[in-house]
Amino acid sequence: MNKYIPVLSNHIRSGLLAMLLLSGISITSAALAADVKGSKDYPLVSRYEGSDIHFYKTEAFNEYPLFINAISTHKGIEGHPESVMWLEGRLTKLLYINPPDRSTLEVFRNYETALKNEGFEVLYSCKNKECGGHYFNRAMDGYLYLSSDDQRYLAAKLSRDQGDVYVSLYVTPSSAGGGPHYQRVLTQLHVIEVEAMEKNMVTVDADAMSKGIGEEGRIALYGILFDVDKATIKPESKPTLEQITKLLNDNPDLKLVIVGHTDNQGKLDYNMDLSTRRAKSVETALVNEYGVAKDRLSAWGVGYLSPVATNRNEAGRKENRRVELVEE
Repeated sequence: MNKYIPVLSNHIRSGLLAMLLLSGISITSAALAADVKGSKDYPLVSRYEGSDIHFYKTEAFNEYPLFINAISTHKGIEGHPESVMWLEGRLTKLLYINPPDRSTLEVFRNYETALKNEGFEVLYSCKNKECGGHYFNRAMDGYLYLSSDDQRYLAAKLSRDQGDVYVSLYVTPSSAGGGPHYQRVLTQLHVIEVEAMEKNMVTVDADAMSKGIGEEGRIALYGILFDVDKATIKPESKPTLEQITKLLNDNPDLKLVIVGHTDNQGKLDYNMDLSTRRAKSVETALVNEYGVAKDRLSAWGVGYLSPVATNRNEAGRKENRRVELVEE
């Protein structure tokens, strides 16, 4: 008998009971008696059959470090910025205690298959020392007693019009000494729902850009959006790019420096590189897609060296992630 309850179609939102009924799996109230009070399965990713929810937490909006590469030294997340994709959105964190006599491979493969069948794309997958051994283990959430000798992990993404969904799946046996869960396989499932676009995003028009540059020599833009931790420009940036083009067309003698800015998450050299690549992406888009003459643009990145707000909280970091136009 197959041991997992298949992940259900995206349109199902009516709760755990509906999911189980539609899956053809019967359940009684006693079956969920061991779950933490107030907990429930995430609607898109159901549990491995016979497991219990040991930990449950939701956050309406926060940031999350999704591992997309190995953590291979003691420096953790801060020392491996290339290994982490920082996401922002609604978080659901679950820890399942799986039934006795189940291997990490069996549990992991069931989740992996279910996620792929539902349309998730695997971004990164590793096991044991491939992940970085105990260094990777230590970078995971600290409330578990984990085994780095038998660990399996994957990061996956589901693209949706209403916002992408990312999954962090970590399967390992408990190494806590004694107790009812000793050597039982644990499943740590974290789900991040990313907003489709920035709320209340305002497109600065060409006149406002011209005024800002005329008065201050620069204008900060928040309407150019990028994929998380990448230099890929999102489609919703089009209105701002069109207004930059209009600004240049209306002012034929104007030359601009496109300056990329980041927050302070990760090391300086990494952010300098990321901000430069993002600025160059804007330059390339304006030249190739909007017909702007290349000799009227240049692109540079300054990482987090020129903040406009504190980097100690997400509200400030959000202000610091921007593109500026500077008059040459």
